[in-house]
Amino acid sequence: MAGTLQVSADSWNDGEPIPAKFAFCAPAPESHVTMSTNISPALNWAGAPDGTRSFAILCIDVDVPSAPDDVNQEDREVPVDLPRIDFFHWVLVDIAGDATGIAEGADSDSITAGGKALGQTSVGVRGLNNFTDWFAGDADMGGDYGGYDGPCSPWNDSIIHHYHFHIYALDIKTLGLDGQFGGPEAQAAMKGHVLAEGSMCGTYNQNPRLGT
Repeated sequence: MAGTLQVSADSWNDGEPIPAKFAFCAPAPESHVTMSTNISPALNWAGAPDGTRSFAILCIDVDVPSAPDDVNQEDREVPVDLPRIDFFHWVLVDIAGDATGIAEGADSDSITAGGKALGQTSVGVRGLNNFTDWFAGDADMGGDYGGYDGPCSPWNDSIIHHYHFHIYALDIKTLGLDGQFGGPEAQAAMKGHVLAEGSMCGTYNQNPRLGT
């Protein structure tokens, strides 16, 4: 049975709203939303067991509408009872085994139209997040979105979104992933190699009716 990592963020407590500086989009009174600064947050972890050789980070929004029909439509809200699906916002693996956190801005410091490059960086190996799928076919924004891109929940959603930041301590130095891998591929590659894991949650909302 895997052990437990203690996970925290520098800028909010578990279960609290994620500050807009870490989001892809932010509320705007006249246009509903505007582009935000999209900075990757500082995360910290402790309690990694002996034998840890690498870490991985996955951030998953578990409240994404399963159908796009009502998303960001002026005359209605996304229904409460619509089934929800997972959306990966951060896929970063092969983080050094002696790391105890990741600094603010280490994996994103702005919005990059067309996405950030996949593969090796100074902090780990980037996989695809689901903005890759969201912007597919968009002439201005389409491309491969690697690593971190922050919250951008629908401005007319009827529920507040929950973003789970999962940290995994692994018994191997590399998962051996490269190219077009995403969150599900990272999860599959980690099976049988997780020594400890932990998570924390942040919320995000762009519907003024719901407040924060």
